[in-house]
Amino acid sequence: MLATLVLVPAYWSVLAGLVSVASDSTDAPPAGPFIAFGLALIPFVFIVLAFLSEHPRGPGAVVKGMGLALIVGIPVSAIAGDAVTGLVAAAGAGGIAALRADRADAWKARAVAVLAVSIYVYLMIRFAGDVTLLLAPTLPFTCLGVADHLVERRKEKAEERQAAKSP
Repeated sequence: MLATLVLVPAYWSVLAGLVSVASDSTDAPPAGPFIAFGLALIPFVFIVLAFLSEHPRGPGAVVKGMGLALIVGIPVSAIAGDAVTGLVAAAGAGGIAALRADRADAWKARAVAVLAVSIYVYLMIRFAGDVTLLLAPTLPFTCLGVADHLVERRKEKAEERQAAKSP
């Protein structure tokens, strides 16, 4: 939750800067400070995520999270043609590495969740419009938590079936 609370001002700041860049108004504020502030907050998002989730290798997880955010976010923004989808995909991809995983195989479910949320945001921007801008920064880490929960639940169900089969 705290990582999401750090992500929201970073997201809004980058978004404000991008709107300022796209504005035709002569009195639009300069975009640079908004974008710089938002991008400067992003490492702190992954720091909060890694250290508050007690990741065993926190500093390395933060660096991996930042790398994944860049590797995923830039191409997704270019392909989608909007910054919001790219920001959501970047935060989610970075969160996969930064958030401590209790199970080694959780990354697969997390990757599927980030993909699903990114597609959802892309479609919502096209069909629902501006309301998506309010919801988007809450989705990346929420989907990771849901994916982890589903992986754990699937494990419990498999153990129950195994125990039922054993005499």
